[in-house]
Amino acid sequence: MPIVVNNTLNQIHSIAMGGDDRVEKARRLAELVGKLGDYRWVGIYDVGAERVSIIAWSGLEAPAHSSFSVNEGLTSVAIQEKRAVICSDVRTEGRYLTTFASTLSEIIVPVISPGGGHVIGTIDVESDRTDAFSSRDQEVIAQCAESALPLWVLR
Repeated sequence: MPIVVNNTLNQIHSIAMGGDDRVEKARRLAELVGKLGDYRWVGIYDVGAERVSIIAWSGLEAPAHSSFSVNEGLTSVAIQEKRAVICSDVRTEGRYLTTFASTLSEIIVPVISPGGGHVIGTIDVESDRTDAFSSRDQEVIAQCAESALPLWVLR
């Protein structure tokens, strides 16, 4: 793995473990994830029993939906199947919950509780290009989710 990714993963873990305000930590994590690729928007979300709620994001604006049902959107697939979901073209995906009109592709990576019990959060990355995310992006963002786990566990 490239040194830049390793350094970023270490930074993400350090921030998640830190004593700062949780929203500020999540905002900094989103910014770091965004710098690992050509990612124009990154959202860090909590997943509860019934709702998914934004903690913080990096990008130009807040998402259209700051909170939504765990049964809505592509996020519901990531939650139910406990796996990353990549959508190459959201215009062809009926389950896409519009965050920004300019989004063309999206990846959602679940944050899974220790022991693999359930999904406690997600990292959502959006792009204004189709086919913006590869298996490499999925791998790197999944490593970010693992490094950021203390943001959800140490509350």
